[in-house]
Order: sequence, then C-alpha cells, then structure tokens
Amino acid sequence: MTVRQNKPDLYLSMPHPCSYLEGRQSTILFIDPQRVLNPGEYGHYVRHGFRRSGDLVYRPHCTGCNACVPVRVPVHEFAPSRQQRRAWLRNRDIEVIEKPAQFEQSHFDLYRRYQAARHPDSGMNDADPQKYLGFLASRQVETLFCELRCENQLLGVAIADILPDGLSAVYTFFDPNVPRRSLGVYAVLWQIDEVRRRGLDYLYLGYWIAESPKMSYKFNYQPLEAFRYGYWLRMPR
Repeated sequence: MTVRQNKPDLYLSMPHPCSYLEGRQSTILFIDPQRVLNPGEYGHYVRHGFRRSGDLVYRPHCTGCNACVPVRVPVHEFAPSRQQRRAWLRNRDIEVIEKPAQFEQSHFDLYRRYQAARHPDSGMNDADPQKYLGFLASRQVETLFCELRCENQLLGVAIADILPDGLSAVYTFFDPNVPRRSLGVYAVLWQIDEVRRRGLDYLYLGYWIAESPKMSYKFNYQPLEAFRYGYWLRMPR
C-alpha cells in the first residue's frame, strides 16, 4: 500500500510481529528510502512523530493500537529527580567526547558486549560492522557519537542527531559491568544538558510505550511532552 504526498512519498509496511508488545502486529509508515532528507526536512518529520533507524525514517501506524507515543523533554523546564541527581553526581569523573558518526573498533566491541548482556536474542546482536553502522548512522542528518570516558576507559557511547530545535537521542550502549553508575540515565541527562548548552529547546526521546519495560523508562524525565492528535501536549505525571 502506498500513501502519496507531493514530496516525499510515504509507504506502509506489511504487518509483522511487534518488537515491544508480545502477541501484537506492527506496521510502520516510512519515507521513501531513496529520498535523502535535508536537516530541516528531517527535523520537520521528527517534530511530527517520526524516528529513524539508519536511513529509514518512520513512525508506527498500527491498526487498533496507539501504544507507541513520541515524547520529548522541554529541557529548560526539566527538573531531575533525586535518583537522577545521584546518577549525575556518581559520574562527575566522566568526560564526554563528541565524535563524528563513523566506525571505530572500540565502539563496536563495546556495542557487542552490551548487546550480548542486555539483548542476547535480539537481531541487533550481530557481528557485522556494516549492519552496526547502518543502524546508527544516517545520510539524513548530522549525527554525533558521544563517548563517555573515565581515565581514558570507554564506558559508553550515546548517539544523537542534531536537529534545528534540539537533539534526537538515537541509541545508547554502555559497559554492562558497571551497573552502579547508571550510565543509561547519565547519557540522557548529559544530552539534556547539551541541548541547553547549544541554546536549543528539546531532547527527543523516541517512543514511550507504557506497557514495555524497555521503553517505559522515558516517563521518568519530567516534564515530558507527547505528540498526540497532531500536537505536542504535556503528559500528566
């Protein structure tokens, strides 16, 4: 099935098993993969609930299900919780180094360790460097690979797209052997702080899914806005 617009064309995938909610079918609406968006166009689609995986810019379009909710943090109003403040303080010794979106063996080795520990049965647990970079990098927009380092040891990498109004958090992977640091929390907090530093307004966190433990954590970053019915609306706490 094809949904036509002037530019670009949109397509609807065939139904397939949902990656987040067991027993449900998923379909995605996606932009013509042959079309390379400029940063302004890509930012427009992110503001309208789209996400990317590699070059594929998409959003869920599932019959009878609205579980995937695009969310963003208005960074100038963000107030960290006590737990988040503790995570920030525990990682005061971390230096964040911004790198271009290109293959580095140390990143890939850490990515594979993370996937093996956190998602051993996932299709992302793949030894192919091209698939890894094809998942995280894109022709659509400038992407940063932000290294989290302590005493020259690579602890994590947070991948973020630069948008006209903020950053889009694409993916984060980190050392699974240092759980006390809460590196996933720290990576989100750093990105919020980086959006502020750049004088921008929002950190886009992708899709919040209340029923999915992998995706429900996003509700912890308050205040949070959700894209519903064509508008960004403040989510009740």
